[in-house]
Formats: sequence, structure tokens, C-alpha cells
Amino acid sequence: MVQRGGDVCSIHVQRVTSATLKPILNWNIEYGARIMTDSGTVLHGAIHPRKHDQVNHKESEYGRYEGGVCITTNSVEGFFSLLKRGINGTFHHVSARHLHRYLSEFDFRYNTRKITDGERSCRLIGKVSGKRLMYRDLVQQPTS
Repeated sequence: MVQRGGDVCSIHVQRVTSATLKPILNWNIEYGARIMTDSGTVLHGAIHPRKHDQVNHKESEYGRYEGGVCITTNSVEGFFSLLKRGINGTFHHVSARHLHRYLSEFDFRYNTRKITDGERSCRLIGKVSGKRLMYRDLVQQPTS
């Protein structure tokens, strides 16, 4: 999810269905918000009763104006493009077990893209204070 002109919030879900997305959307998106998606059908049941606009990529529609509002998914697609390039080009493989960590990193990168390196460093240091991640916890196999 990306708020136009604002921050991104990405969440790993095991299965992308209306039922799994509805509580996430309810928690993160105000009821008065206008949601813009592509023509995928998964979100229809999860978005109701919010205002929902779609662009139809199959018909080469990537944006349009309605009542002075630009209906587009360019922001979220731009973020997703950066995420995919990071995984494919830098990390090469991301396990489902640690995907939430990679998502958090890319959320942080995107959300701090307009500030200086010094400000970004201070924010990062503030986020890790009091947290400890041990190597053995990263590589330890989960118990069933």
C-alpha cells in the first residue's frame, strides 16, 4: 500500500485473497480513502465500502483523470519495481521466513528517499535501539 505523496506499507501474506487482505486494509486505510488498483479482482470484496477506482492495464490504460483526480497505480508499481530489482539484482533469493525483514528494509528505503543521508542514518539508529538480532536466530531452522 502506498499513500500518494506519502509512505509505503508492505505486508507479507501467505495467501492473497479478499479474506486475508480485508483486515489489513481495515487496519491501514481510512474508510473515507479513495483506493486505486489495477483491474485485478482479488481486492473487490476487501475494499468495500471504500471508493475504488481501477486502471485497466490490459487495455493499455495506465492513468486517467476523473473530476480533477489522477487515477493511477504508478506509485505502488514504482515501489514494487524497486523491491523486485533489489531482490533479483542484489539479494537473488529471499526466503518466506525472512521476507518481512526485506519488506521492512525496502519500506524504510522508500519512506526516507527524500531526506539526507545523515537524517536517514539517525532514523535508522533510532529504529534499532533496544533490538538485537542474533545470527543463530536467523539461521536456526523453525521447529514444527
